[in-house]
Amino acid sequence: MKYSSAQLGRVLVVRLEDGDVVHECIEEAARAEDIERAAVILLGGAGRGSRIVVGPEDGSVRPVVPMERVLHDVHEMAGAGTIFPDEGSRPVLHLHAAFGRDDQVTAGCIRIGVRTWMVAEAVILELVGSEATRRVDAATGFELLDP
Repeated sequence: MKYSSAQLGRVLVVRLEDGDVVHECIEEAARAEDIERAAVILLGGAGRGSRIVVGPEDGSVRPVVPMERVLHDVHEMAGAGTIFPDEGSRPVLHLHAAFGRDDQVTAGCIRIGVRTWMVAEAVILELVGSEATRRVDAATGFELLDP
């Protein structure tokens, strides 16, 4: 385990609208407000055709080959994530969410394209006093947090 400490800074409240791509809008808001590091809470609707990563095809294979799932109808969505800069100082959102419809639920990473259905809400909690950065890990291909 590795860790560092940070303090809470500003709080941004974001409303995403029908058709908005969730990760793009949250990263855009962070860039517009010069927020480099943050915790993010998300809830709302996910649109038909949204795509999520639902795990590796084989957990023992490197580099990791992701499995994707397409949401074939609208779903309820609730998730949490973080924003940290990559090695190019660009704020990058990493957010996993649960997606429910009727009695079916799936969960995964939103990075490959979740579109808002009707409305979604995000609260971005800025983290200050930290130098934590995402760095590419050669073995996995992931951008791992270096606290």
